[in-house]
Amino acid sequence: MKEIHLSECKFLTSSILLMAEHLENVAEKLDKDSVRQMLGDIMSARRIFVMGAGRSGLVGRAFAMRLMHLGFASHVVGETTTPAVSKEDIVIAISGSGQTRSVSDLGKVAKDIGAKLVTITSNKASKLGELSDTVIVLPGRNKDDVGGYVERHMRGEYSYLTPLGTSFETSSSVFLDAIIAELIYITGASEEDLKSRHTNIE
Repeated sequence: MKEIHLSECKFLTSSILLMAEHLENVAEKLDKDSVRQMLGDIMSARRIFVMGAGRSGLVGRAFAMRLMHLGFASHVVGETTTPAVSKEDIVIAISGSGQTRSVSDLGKVAKDIGAKLVTITSNKASKLGELSDTVIVLPGRNKDDVGGYVERHMRGEYSYLTPLGTSFETSSSVFLDAIIAELIYITGASEEDLKSRHTNIE
């Protein structure tokens, strides 16, 4: 096994600090009107369905879990126990490119049913963006952007030291945790309320 020298961790701290800087940029550029619309849609929906592919799907699962802890009827699209979507529901799609075929196809199905569609993406002018009632734009690189990780380093482009869609996925995870914090304030929920709905059969 190759010995790992301390000098080989030179990008670790830089990556963390640049991600923190990126998150500040995301917070500053957020369209608050779109965020308020998303919050209103969540509060008025009968049920909330969350979907995403790959790592974005994992971010969505974490968000759906927190919504459940807050007492919302939340579901992850694709699970065997997920019920049918109705026009009284909201579907939240997470896709950096906004072009992921499986997610955009399901977004169209949701719109055909009459449900509200909210998309979290880096690409407003995408298939999902054009379909959606509300679009939350999180600026940053997604996995479909041109130029590989090593290639960017060779060119001296260090704005994003993370591979594939990591900057979007991290941003969306932090953003959705912030949405939960806002919903806690709106609903007046306490930490005890959240704990009471936490799984107890782990």
